[in-house]
Amino acid sequence: MTSPRPRRVRVVPDGPLLVEGPVELVTDDGETVTSDRFVVAVCTCRRSKRYPLCDTSHRERVRVDQG
Repeated sequence: MTSPRPRRVRVVPDGPLLVEGPVELVTDDGETVTSDRFVVAVCTCRRSKRYPLCDTSHRERVRVDQG
């Protein structure tokens, strides 16, 4: 028997984590969110109205470099 292929997670700069699905996510308050999609976008900026799933809300806000 061969071992299963590891789940792939891709980090998108200034965007979500893309996870090969299906997935089950457990939020910090214990809520379980499931998705049967083949790739799931997980929000990292917490601006999503569908958090923990990404709805691309991060695109609406322009990041200003402070330097």
